Amino acid sequence: MFDVRRYEMELAGRELVLETGRLARQAGGAVWARYGDTVVLVTATMSRQPREGIDFFPLLVDFEERMYAVGKIPGGWGRREGKPGEAAILSARMVDRPIRPLFPEGFRNDVQVVVTTLSVDHDAPPDVLGIIGASAALTISEIPFLGPVGAVRMGLVDGQIVVNPTADQQRTSRLNLVVAGTRDAIMMVEAGADEVPEEQMLDAIMRGHEEIQRIVALIDRMRADVGKPKVEVPLFTPDPAVKAWVEQVGRPLLAAAVKNPDKMAREEAVERARQEIVERFVAEHGGEEQAAPLLKDVETILDKLLKDEVRRMIVEDGERPDGRAYDEIRPIYCEVGLLPRVHGSGLFVRGQTQVLTSCTLGLKSDEQLLDDLREEDRKRYIHHYNFPPYSVGEVRPMRAPGRREIGHGALAERALLPVIPPETEFPYTIRLVSEVLESNGSTSQASVCGSTLALMDAGVPIRKPVAGVAMGLVKWQDRFVVLTDIQGIEDALGDMDFKVAGTVDGVTAIQMDIKVHGITREILARALEQARAGRLFILDKMLQVIPKPRPELSPRAPRIITLEIPVDKIRDVIGPGGKMIRKIIEQTGVEIDVEDDGRVYIASTDEASGKKAAEIIQNLVRDVEVGAVYLGKVKRTTSFGAFVEILPGKEGLVHISELAPDRVGRVEDVVQVGDEVLVKVTEIDRLGRINLSRKEALPASQRQADGQPTAPRGGGDERRRRDGRGEPRRPGGFGRRPGR
Repeated sequence: MFDVRRYEMELAGRELVLETGRLARQAGGAVWARYGDTVVLVTATMSRQPREGIDFFPLLVDFEERMYAVGKIPGGWGRREGKPGEAAILSARMVDRPIRPLFPEGFRNDVQVVVTTLSVDHDAPPDVLGIIGASAALTISEIPFLGPVGAVRMGLVDGQIVVNPTADQQRTSRLNLVVAGTRDAIMMVEAGADEVPEEQMLDAIMRGHEEIQRIVALIDRMRADVGKPKVEVPLFTPDPAVKAWVEQVGRPLLAAAVKNPDKMAREEAVERARQEIVERFVAEHGGEEQAAPLLKDVETILDKLLKDEVRRMIVEDGERPDGRAYDEIRPIYCEVGLLPRVHGSGLFVRGQTQVLTSCTLGLKSDEQLLDDLREEDRKRYIHHYNFPPYSVGEVRPMRAPGRREIGHGALAERALLPVIPPETEFPYTIRLVSEVLESNGSTSQASVCGSTLALMDAGVPIRKPVAGVAMGLVKWQDRFVVLTDIQGIEDALGDMDFKVAGTVDGVTAIQMDIKVHGITREILARALEQARAGRLFILDKMLQVIPKPRPELSPRAPRIITLEIPVDKIRDVIGPGGKMIRKIIEQTGVEIDVEDDGRVYIASTDEASGKKAAEIIQNLVRDVEVGAVYLGKVKRTTSFGAFVEILPGKEGLVHISELAPDRVGRVEDVVQVGDEVLVKVTEIDRLGRINLSRKEALPASQRQADGQPTAPRGGGDERRRRDGRGEPRRPGGFGRRPGR
């Protein structure tokens, strides 16, 4: 029934299997990929006709997480998967980035790649396998694709570079690096690192490329055996005559327009030049009606001409659009403490890129709960990134965070994670929010810098400050130039966006996307070295404003007191139905989190209230000791004695005979409800009931009555007539009264 083809190879001690011919046979290309116990089904499908009226390649990558893949039932009311979560969006972006540059220029057919996770082994995360499966599905399909690509994850364990580290190795690894590329060059780099030196990072990238070449060879075998012939699709190509006219007339106008250090002024100048070119074209080609069918060609040629002119100007003339040198960073401005009511804030400005980050400190209960395929079920450090339309002078609806916002927030979070203090030293949940107020390139790295400022302003004891910078690449003919601190036009029209963040001692995060068919070790090495110099320059500017974290937290931030109590005492702190913990919160005004392992977090902006709550909890879990004297409060009285609370929630009975040295007729003659009295614990019976004595706690001089010793009246006989709690025996029966 099936013509199944299976292709296997050994990769880092485990078997990589690519299979086709059994599942999803109506898709353009379908590959069942397995590595370890992780299985993904990847399909690639293309529309039959190009989409009209667009000037971009409509590629859509969906990463479909299925919770059954890790034996979980989804949360929420519906108990089914809904819209993709943050982890799925990041995985989809990771699949998209290395394959997008490998489609023909002018390709306008819709292409959809769907990665469905069917089984997940945490030793083999599905994102890397998704890249391999997508590459294989596209390669064996009829879709024009200039791959294949391969991908691996690299680690650094005990100083050794490890290919596809296991889950245990990843926990101790100083590096989490994903590399994707073709047979000849690197296409994508994504990394989080614990201050890894640039040279070691480069070695890991190139070592990964060696394994990528083996994966590409496996996919090439698939193509040779089962690959479909690539279809001839119409590629958008402008009219040659129109191209020649636009290049002749438009090049000098665009060349003059792009030379302006101010982004808005430059964009206005470029737009005026484009309008002038279009108007002249219409005038020289028979008017609007006759020229209308060719205007789409004119716009496309102008886009390509602007890109070529900027690239030529940078490489041949040695001149960037704003006049900077290749390794020069735009003017920097930093400020902290702008927002008076938040826990910490930092403003970072680099040229016309401006990011304001706020820091909020919360309790353990404020951690983000994770409902996805990862092993972790929560995280205490969260970074969010917002990119409103006004930051680029545009008007558009404000929607939920898109893939770009989620991706940039994750990158900044990854860059700062290595310097965040551990929970044992700083028991706070930390949320950073970066608001992009103005954008002209590298807002993600500006958010890294602004976040460092906000953390230090909040008094978070980060290990070291972190800064980031975006590097660019411009290739022209057989030459290339690496640019430091690229602005928007250099990002849009260049060949690479290479973001590098780190401390003075090493790299903490990398993200590289390219638009050409790969880059070499030489380019990577130069970009990393320039990025290091730029990062140190930026760090110096930041530390001039705030050289280290503030010694004290903001007065508006909660002060957290951490206690550890025995696990079997948790119920005493919480009380039946939460009665006790609610009472403590009402009395002190604090917030309290109690963990299953006995850790208790008390948060309050008032230090005295926090200490009071801590004292109450410590008293709750203290064991009552026989022979100890306590200052208690009378809670209620009966005919046979008084019940005194000696510790929160712990009461004992002072029998009427133990209230005073002399005989007491009525309990109320000695104590009243609400009185504070010193009592001594004389006994804890086998049922845990506490017997107390007021007279035993009195000073020795007061224990004598009429010169008589302070023995209980009635001697041992009376004591024996009392039950184990020291109370007079009570009648049995339902009526609780004597019978016949």
